[in-house]
Amino acid sequence: MRYNYFRIKLFVAFLMLTVSVSAQDKPDWQNGVPEACTSITVGKQASFDVSVMTSHTYDSHRTRSWMNIVPEERHGRRDKVKMYKRVADDSGPMPAYKHKPIGEIPQVRETYGYINTAYPCMNTEQLAIGESTFGGRESLVSDEGLIDCQRLIKLMLQRCTTAREAIKTGGELLKKHGWNDAGECLTIADTKEVWHMEIVGPGKGKTGAIWVAQRVPDDEVSVNANAARIQEIDLENTDYYMASENIFDVARDSMWWNQATGPFRFADAYAPESRESMAARRREWRVLSIMNPSLGLDPEARDYPFSVKPANKVTLEKMIEIFKDYYEGTPYDMISHIKKVTEEGDTIPHPMASPFMPYDAYDLFDIHGGWGDLGERTIARWYTMYATITQSRDWLPDEIGGLVWLAQDNVATSVYIPVYCSVTDLPHSYKVPGRKGFNRQSAWWAFNRLSTLASQRWNDMRHDVDSVMIPLQQEIFESQRHAEKEAMSMRTKHTIDHLTRYTGEWGNRVVKEAWDLGDFLWTKYEEKF
Repeated sequence: MRYNYFRIKLFVAFLMLTVSVSAQDKPDWQNGVPEACTSITVGKQASFDVSVMTSHTYDSHRTRSWMNIVPEERHGRRDKVKMYKRVADDSGPMPAYKHKPIGEIPQVRETYGYINTAYPCMNTEQLAIGESTFGGRESLVSDEGLIDCQRLIKLMLQRCTTAREAIKTGGELLKKHGWNDAGECLTIADTKEVWHMEIVGPGKGKTGAIWVAQRVPDDEVSVNANAARIQEIDLENTDYYMASENIFDVARDSMWWNQATGPFRFADAYAPESRESMAARRREWRVLSIMNPSLGLDPEARDYPFSVKPANKVTLEKMIEIFKDYYEGTPYDMISHIKKVTEEGDTIPHPMASPFMPYDAYDLFDIHGGWGDLGERTIARWYTMYATITQSRDWLPDEIGGLVWLAQDNVATSVYIPVYCSVTDLPHSYKVPGRKGFNRQSAWWAFNRLSTLASQRWNDMRHDVDSVMIPLQQEIFESQRHAEKEAMSMRTKHTIDHLTRYTGEWGNRVVKEAWDLGDFLWTKYEEKF
């Protein structure tokens, strides 16, 4: 009996340690699923100007806020690239990540330059990548490999010029050096097409990866929102599908797929729990429904089409509208029940009802939803670090055609600036680290403070924010056309200098506007917080 007692205590202790380690390894997860990113993709015939688009809201409670430009480089024959594992770091004033070296892989002789956001987003050849974590089966995660998601994206952008090349190169690197991460979706765009690549590990103690890639039809749009979405595949149709050579065998050997009972479905085999996440499915429904309301998609469905034809050509304005969305006007608006009766007897949304309040305020306002006590996982989030919408345009020279629209913090209170893939620098404030504490020199803090202030009295302050940011965004769009026309008349070096200055001017302008608007809100509503 005493022996069994100690065995039970040891088992309980082991379980507690396992839970603790799991929590530390997944600091950006909530309720067992990633609380991370949303990526929307647009084929060239579906977009307003025949550009190919991908996108990314990097939703994280601890990632870095700074970004910079990494130039193209030449390397020696024996040069190596260091590989790192990202782990939680709570030693500073704010939650952060640190990157622990775990090995090296051979470098190539020449690498392309790229825009170095936390997940690098575009290289000088107009190759662009977005990202969204979906997790997958725990039994597939292996620490034997060397390459995680951030490193894989960097390697793809440094070494490749097209989406297909990036997928093939990524697959070869993972087969040789191994995947060291949870399940991830990369949305990879070039000037011709856009693909989704979903990757999981090879199994505990193994080196390699299992992956699949599916192309978005040129006249359609797609989305990934923290759930695997690729299902049935046809590897004989090489124009639309690619996969690792082990994709069927592992599923069959692990009894995750029985060939006798139906066709192979990647998401169901390798990440079935992600398809049960309402945090993911609600966003999928919302994105696809906004793109084409006539589809009549069921907001409670488990699965949606991989891609759909939009009702209209997708504009930048439409992309921004979607990324600002928090289900207002739908049954899933978490704050629609929070009302106020005016002196005139009218019932209006309560000024202090905010979709961006912290989780521990939810019980005060009886907020619940598809995500349980976390309400609804909306598209716009208060903990977005930055957001990108990329355009790859084949009718323009690379230095002008590759364009990243970059926003800081919560998209609902932010504004996108143009960052061309050829620029040689970013404004100083974009390169200043933000997670070492409040810093007036940091672009991220300018928008983070603005978003935090606006959420305190959202139904009043949102109008003050929109009155500044919407006209500012339109001004940026209008000036961009003129800037590109000027750039087309210049030699390449002068074009790059011109676009670098242009990006810098807008970066500095919007950061100043964010600080000034925050000061205005603090002054106007000083006694109403």
